Amino acid sequence: MPTIVTHRKVRIVMLEGGESIAAHCRRGDIAIVADAAGWWIHFVGADGALDSYDEAFATRDAALWAAKAAAEYGLE
Repeated sequence: MPTIVTHRKVRIVMLEGGESIAAHCRRGDIAIVADAAGWWIHFVGADGALDSYDEAFATRDAALWAAKAAAEYGLE
């Protein structure tokens, strides 16, 4: 079950292993997904298109803070 944090009316969806962005996120959400490289931030656009940062964050907390900072500026 993903953890959802709302910041400045933007949903930040923290996914667990095996959960897909397509199943849990919608346009305007920020998804946080972990893999072997670290914690990735993905911005969900129209029709499920994804835009992501170039590098993973070392910790979940760092990724969450970065996602909150991005939400401050809005995603439109």
